[in-house]
Amino acid sequence: MNFRGKNVFRKLSSGGFAVFKWVMTFLVIVSLSGCVEKAVSEDVSIDYEESQQLISQVFRQFTETAPPEIIQELAPSLEVYQPQVTILTPQPDEVLQDNIVKVSLQVKDLPIFKDPQWQLGPHLHLILDNQPYMAVYDISQPMILSDLSAGTHTLRVFASRPWDESFKNEGAYAQTTFHVFTKTDDNNPNPNLPILTYSRPKDSYGAEPIMLDFYLTNAPLHILAEENTENEFSDWRIRYTINGESLVLDRWQTLYLKGFKIGKNWLKLEFLDNQGNPVKNVFNSTSRIITYEPEGKDTLSRIVRGELTADQVRGIVDAGYTTKVLPQVEKLPVPEIQVEPEIKATPVPQVEKFPVPKPESTPTLDMEPTPKLAENT
Repeated sequence: MNFRGKNVFRKLSSGGFAVFKWVMTFLVIVSLSGCVEKAVSEDVSIDYEESQQLISQVFRQFTETAPPEIIQELAPSLEVYQPQVTILTPQPDEVLQDNIVKVSLQVKDLPIFKDPQWQLGPHLHLILDNQPYMAVYDISQPMILSDLSAGTHTLRVFASRPWDESFKNEGAYAQTTFHVFTKTDDNNPNPNLPILTYSRPKDSYGAEPIMLDFYLTNAPLHILAEENTENEFSDWRIRYTINGESLVLDRWQTLYLKGFKIGKNWLKLEFLDNQGNPVKNVFNSTSRIITYEPEGKDTLSRIVRGELTADQVRGIVDAGYTTKVLPQVEKLPVPEIQVEPEIKATPVPQVEKFPVPKPESTPTLDMEPTPKLAENT
């Protein structure tokens, strides 16, 4: 730098040029914030193909697969239903004077039943507070919840397919908050915030892939995110963590995964806001422990492994279905072959042989020679 340049630089750096220094600092900050904004927006915007890549990148141990073939064959039979679920009792904000609670449910546009042979069928998932769900196959009688603690409790219920995948149509979910003797702050979700309901995996599994499923309420549609940028939940995400490895979803979807270790596995499900931070609302962070033991003999394990056909188990989606029995081919009587009795030769009686007497030899007579007669001369 020459003398003139050094002189100009000293002038720019002096107190007389404080405005210039402020402008330069502002430009640097704007430049850096633009880089940060771009990185965040690229992280939040995850389309389907990118989410598949994310699974392979983040879930080193797990692999996403398609639903089992038999489930794919059976699923269309239930697409005609749009179940509407209602909790009749207890009523919202009701204060009960007993810790034994009768829960009455109503379901429209979905038959609720259990196939007697396969022990599966369309049912409800009933969740008290944030406990693992109870499967309900009969709503003709109320369910009894006993020994509830005093205070506030919340019931959540939604319709489910026989393989425990939730129906996600409008009206398939119902929720009510009630109180036993008194009101408390526990188990009382904020109705103005998104609520994440953990569903599966649960308990034990005897085959892979294992389904991951949840229910989501009060979350805005992603399509409205650009129009409502001030909503901190417009770009919500769901984070699954399994055995310490995480996957982030930006859509409400069911997953089938392989890669679970034999024995105990742990899972955590969280609802995240636009910045990727967990949203603090009751039930929005749930952890579960499941057990994976291959070669399970239950119906679902056999369906997942493809040991049963769709026709064999179609009764779990259609209560009136009868397993097709192949017509028996009438067997024509085979004429008996008359076997002629074996003719046994009559044995010829053996003639007793009498000994033939040997003829006695005639004794030879010794005869004296005849004397010669003298010849005449």
